Amino acid sequence: MARSQFLRLGDVFLSSIGVAWLFLLPALLFLTIFVFLPILYLVYLSFTTGSFSQEGVRWVGLQNYQQLLLSPDFWQVIGNTLYFTVATVLPTMVLPLLLAVGLNQGIKGRDLLRTAYFLPTMTSIVAVGLGFRWLFQTDGPVNQLVQAFGGQPIAWLSDPTWAMPVLILLSSWKQLGFNLVVFLAGLQTIPRDRYEAALLDGANAWQQFRYITLPGLRPTLVLVFVTTTIFTLRSFEQVYVVTGGGPLNTTNLLVFYIYQQAFGLFDFGYAAAAATLLLGVTLGLLWLQLRTRQDPHL
Repeated sequence: MARSQFLRLGDVFLSSIGVAWLFLLPALLFLTIFVFLPILYLVYLSFTTGSFSQEGVRWVGLQNYQQLLLSPDFWQVIGNTLYFTVATVLPTMVLPLLLAVGLNQGIKGRDLLRTAYFLPTMTSIVAVGLGFRWLFQTDGPVNQLVQAFGGQPIAWLSDPTWAMPVLILLSSWKQLGFNLVVFLAGLQTIPRDRYEAALLDGANAWQQFRYITLPGLRPTLVLVFVTTTIFTLRSFEQVYVVTGGGPLNTTNLLVFYIYQQAFGLFDFGYAAAAATLLLGVTLGLLWLQLRTRQDPHL
């Protein structure tokens, strides 16, 4: 009797696993066709010529990666991307955090302000890019404002010094609302009794922020850091619409560089090698986020 019950439980267990795999099968097929296989093909393509020339696809080993490491243009693009990423991630973490702390205090019109801050996230980045291009053109509203205060017009989009800050401002404005909402959600998970106990102990606002808010938001901070960094690393539309990678290649970011190599020069193997490096950085960031979720003390 006990054996029959055990066999019956085993049949139920196996049938439940079969049903689970049956429900997972469509998603797994979708991921395999549209995610895993393209990634494998990308890595394979990075070891080939990958061109549509008469020679066709030819295995070249590490030649594309060697060419990347020896290319001055590639290192300039890496420098541009690092500059753009750091200058975008820092303000889009600090400013939304401070705004979220202020909105979490229960001020009047909090829902309206939260919606207003989130609107840029829902706006098409191409439309935003066209708007910024109009604002910062030589005879645009920004230069009119500069002249109103007695300054000289600035060639924002054709000056190697000022073109990148325009892209950074655009990307920061676009990402701010998303990070604000995430920080607000994270603040809701911190128990209120911690702040009440801190008040009884005489802690001021800065001490509460340092010893309660920041430690309580550690997983949220990692999430915002990872998502914002990935957002900046994959930036393409703003470069394509606003500057086109110029002037003098100073706003050429990695994804736009990959696009130029693949669809401008049709060197798909070289572009795939650059894209594989970008994929490696992205997977490293995702690993950091998952590790932090497993161990919040990291």
